[in-house]
Amino acid sequence: MENPGTHKLPVMEQFYTLQGEGMHQGRAAYFIRLGGCDVGCVWCDVKESWDASKHPLVSVESLVQEVKKSGAPLAVITGGEPLMHNLDVLTQQLQAAGIATHIETSGAHPLSGQWNWICVSPKKFKAPLPEVLRAANELKVVIYHPSDFEWAEQHAASVSSDCRKYLQPEWSKRDRVTPLMVEYIKQHPEWTLCLQIHKYINVP
Repeated sequence: MENPGTHKLPVMEQFYTLQGEGMHQGRAAYFIRLGGCDVGCVWCDVKESWDASKHPLVSVESLVQEVKKSGAPLAVITGGEPLMHNLDVLTQQLQAAGIATHIETSGAHPLSGQWNWICVSPKKFKAPLPEVLRAANELKVVIYHPSDFEWAEQHAASVSSDCRKYLQPEWSKRDRVTPLMVEYIKQHPEWTLCLQIHKYINVP
């Protein structure tokens, strides 16, 4: 296997915090945000992550050491779009250290890495790959406009029967769309409301 000290990834930021969204909301988690994204969501809140060349290359060995030092039980690999990079070495080394591996992805690139949890958040700007949707443990659809409910159902038809399904209000539209989401979920109880609690409690 490749030496983890020689395998490097562009890292925008890394930090220990609480997972703010989805099935593992509220759990202690170490986030590794990789640079590089070609999906281009207009409402993205980390547009500075898009250009991978603007972020330093960090060795897998160094990343794993930082996660271990934090004491975090799990590492969340996010972006940007993390699957623009091969994540086999990083996830192998994290799991070898006893750290669970989670990913947050649009699903627009082929799956790499070994994962304990896969969260796919599909975006209209670049479609998710069918094989990534089938592998998802969690489907998280951001609701920006009322038409997004129908779009959410289209993707829900492609995930496995045991995939957890979440609807999340786009942050800038939350006051307008959250009441619509409450009513929608009451009528479609296979969905669960997902709120970004890290933004409400002001943690990274």
